[in-house]
Amino acid sequence: MTGEQWGSIRDELSETLGASSFKNWIKPLSFVGLEDGIARFQVPTSFMGNYVSQNFGDVILTKIAKIDSSVRRIAFHPVGTDAAKPVAKKKEAKPMPPKEHPYSDDRVQNDPLHGLPLDKRFTFDNFVVGKPNELAHAAAKRVAEGGPVTFNPLFLYGGVGLGKTHLMHAIAWELRTRHPHLNVLNLSAEQFMYRFVQALRDRKMMDFKELFRSVDVLMVDDVQFIAGKDSTQEEFFHTFNALVDQHKQIIISADRAPDEIKDLENRIRSRLQSGLVVDLHPTDYELRLGILQSKSETYSRMYPELSVEPGILEFLAARIVSNVRILEGALTRLFAFASLVGKPITMDLTQECLTDILRVSERKVSIEEIQRKVADHYLIRHTDLVGPKRVRTFARPRQIAMYLCKLLTTRSLPEIGRHFGGRDHTTVMHGVRRIEELKKQDAQIAEDVELLRRALEA
Repeated sequence: MTGEQWGSIRDELSETLGASSFKNWIKPLSFVGLEDGIARFQVPTSFMGNYVSQNFGDVILTKIAKIDSSVRRIAFHPVGTDAAKPVAKKKEAKPMPPKEHPYSDDRVQNDPLHGLPLDKRFTFDNFVVGKPNELAHAAAKRVAEGGPVTFNPLFLYGGVGLGKTHLMHAIAWELRTRHPHLNVLNLSAEQFMYRFVQALRDRKMMDFKELFRSVDVLMVDDVQFIAGKDSTQEEFFHTFNALVDQHKQIIISADRAPDEIKDLENRIRSRLQSGLVVDLHPTDYELRLGILQSKSETYSRMYPELSVEPGILEFLAARIVSNVRILEGALTRLFAFASLVGKPITMDLTQECLTDILRVSERKVSIEEIQRKVADHYLIRHTDLVGPKRVRTFARPRQIAMYLCKLLTTRSLPEIGRHFGGRDHTTVMHGVRRIEELKKQDAQIAEDVELLRRALEA
C-alpha cells in the first residue's frame, strides 16, 4: 500500500465514519509504511492508537485489504518511537493466511485454526446480564460447559451491538479454559465462504472438508452472509450435517431469525431451527445503566483523577438506546475527553463531548403521543388519563405516562405536569419514583412499561 492509496482510503473513511469521528481519530493518523504484511501508522499518543484499534480497526483493515491483500495487520505507534519512523520499502511477500490478530493489541488472541481472533474483554465475567439477554446468556453458559450436546445448533440472533459477538467469544474462551483439548473453530460466514472458494480454486476441497469436519466445536458468526450464495450454502449444509452426525457442537449467530433470512435454502433454515433459537432483545434502561456502571468502574480505575457528576450515567442510559457499542463508545470518548482537557465529567462537558451522538439519539416522541399510547394500552379515555380522578384504574396509567415522559422527552417536570391537568412538579416526581419502585416489584408493570417504551421508540 502506498501513501496515495492511504489518502483514498482516508476519503472513504470520512464518508463512512462521519465528520466528527474522522476529524478526531482518523485525520491524525500518519501512514509510515508497509513491512512484513503490517501497515504501520504514526499516532500522537498511545491512547489514540488503542482507541482507533478498538473502534475503527476492523473497517480500516478491511479497506486496506481490498487494495493490498498482503496486509494482514495494522499497527499504531506513538510519535517518537522507532517503530513510528518510516520503514525501508521491501519486496512484498506472497500473501499468507492470517496468523495473528490484525491489530497490535494484546487484548486479543488467535484461534489455533486461524479463525476469528478472540477478544479478551469478551468473557462471561464481563457480560452484564439483564432481562433482554438472560436466556441467551444462560444458553451460552450451558454450551460453554462442554459435555454432552444438549441442543444443536445454538442459534443466537439480534440487532447490532446487542451482545452476540460477546457471547460467541465468551463461549470460546470458556471452552478453551475448561476443555483445552477440544478443537474449537470460531470464524465468520464470510471466512467460511472465502476458504471454500480458495479450496475450489486451488483444488484442495479434500483438505477443506477434512479441516471443517475434524473440529469439535464449530462457531460461525453472521451466517446471514451466505444467503443467496448457492455453492457455499451447499457445502455449509454438508459440513453442518457431518458435524451433527458426529455429535459435535455447532453455535451460530445472525442478525435475524432463521425464517427471516432472505434467500437462505429451506433445508438449511430447517437445520438451523432444529436446535435452540434465542433472541437477544434490545436493551432496556436497567441493562444499559448496568453496562455503563460496569464500564465506568473500569475507567475510574484507569483515570482515578476524574470525578463523575451524579446522574451522568442515568442520563446516558436514558438517551442512548440504539445499541451497546454506541453506548460504550460514548462512555469511552467521554472519559478520554475529560482526561485530555483535565476537567471533571459534568453534564455540560458530557453534552459538549457527545453532541453528535446525543443529537442522533434525541427523542422525537412527544408528551401527547405518550399519553395516547398509554391510554390505548389500558383502554381508557385520554380525558380520564389527564383528569382529576384518583382511582387506580386511571392513576396507575397516569403515573406510567408521567414516567415515560420523563424518560423519553427532554421536558421539565413542571412542563410534564401542565400536560396532565395542570399538576405540579412534585406530583410528577412522585409518579416517576412510584413506577421506578413498582418495576422492581411487579413483573406486569415492568413488562407494560418496556412494551410501551419500545412502541414509542420504534
